[in-house]
Amino acid sequence: MSEATDPVNVIYKFKRTMQEQLDALVQTLANGGIDNMSEYKYIIGKIHAIDLMNQELSNLLEPKEPKNDDPDNITRIRR
Repeated sequence: MSEATDPVNVIYKFKRTMQEQLDALVQTLANGGIDNMSEYKYIIGKIHAIDLMNQELSNLLEPKEPKNDDPDNITRIRR
């Protein structure tokens, strides 16, 4: 499988593109590039959606919970 089609590589590229989009939206807000309240709400919604997608992708790439079937992952309670 080539690097361009490796699923993990594609996800990282997608995350980078989403971060660039997020930065552009935040910059628009910071520079006062909003003309009305409906446009403001639209941009805030996009920022929220991008943030949710980034969080879900991060969770998929770095699982926080241990796998139950891993025999090396045993917590000893008694000595």
